Amino acid sequence: MADYLVLTLDVADLDVQTAFWCAALRYEHVGGVAQYRALVDPQGKGPKMLLQQVAEPKQAKNRLHLDLHVADQEGEAARLEAAGATRVQRIDEFGIAWIVMLDPEGNEFCICPT
Repeated sequence: MADYLVLTLDVADLDVQTAFWCAALRYEHVGGVAQYRALVDPQGKGPKMLLQQVAEPKQAKNRLHLDLHVADQEGEAARLEAAGATRVQRIDEFGIAWIVMLDPEGNEFCICPT
């Protein structure tokens, strides 16, 4: 088993994506070097997140995405829209409903019930 987990996301604009993902996850930007920015959960519970600036644009659906589990899906979706996300659709499957969202660069993530 790994000692800890780091989620790395390729991005075009480090400043925009750092601000968005810090707001979305309620994480803190703790530093970076060159094309990297490190984000951490201030409570130390969630995995670390690394943003890596790349030259090529996103071209297809993510093969891995984040599911954010919250008590108030609509409230969280509205908060993240205000932070720069785009609401794509609400899906109801197998008795569970979630909201598919896009970050400012089009990376998919979902707002799921706790």
